[in-house]
Amino acid sequence: MTKRILHVVSNVSHYADPSERTGLWLSELTHAYDVFAKKGYEQHLVSPKGGLSPLEPRSLKWPNIDATAKVWLADATRMALLSNTARPDEINSADFDAIYFTGGHAVMWDFPESEGLQRITREIYERGGIVASVCHGYCGLLNTKLSDGTLLVSGRKLTGFAWVEEILAGVAKKIPYNAEQEMKQRGALYEKALLPFTSYVVTDDRLVTGQNPQSAKATAERIAELL
Repeated sequence: MTKRILHVVSNVSHYADPSERTGLWLSELTHAYDVFAKKGYEQHLVSPKGGLSPLEPRSLKWPNIDATAKVWLADATRMALLSNTARPDEINSADFDAIYFTGGHAVMWDFPESEGLQRITREIYERGGIVASVCHGYCGLLNTKLSDGTLLVSGRKLTGFAWVEEILAGVAKKIPYNAEQEMKQRGALYEKALLPFTSYVVTDDRLVTGQNPQSAKATAERIAELL
């Protein structure tokens, strides 16, 4: 049977200051999408509210934009996928083998408290599926509890955008919390690469996480290996 992937994207378009734009870091979706497309997997997009997923302006500029992102921007059919994402209540978790949380600072606002995303994540994981994230996407795993009431991330090895990377990116004072610290407070066994902004992927059973935008392709490849 064809494997099915559910990509999670944000609906948020700005930081606390509306003049400071943010959104989906496009290459974190496109790198993974391409890996899965080459495998022939079926892919769908969901967001906390459904509808439009705005793009992070910085992800569309040099040196952050790459060939995979440029292909998306030039493809009306693929861009339409980002204009019409599904709502969580429209998703049957049984239809998917893996859920993949994309990043961009936007997700820090709308991923953690989405009960719909938590439901889908819990159901996919408990049915034997894969839960994955890249960069800030791990914010979507902060509050997900399993059926026994324990946090999914408690006692689990994982990675995600590091606090030192927030500082180097110049956004540490704009974001609502320190995601690395929040993960550690929830009992997660957080890891990161020795050098910031280098590819780093952590696998703990069926939990697969990538540290930063540079890790998206490797994260997707690891998901594909497990599938």
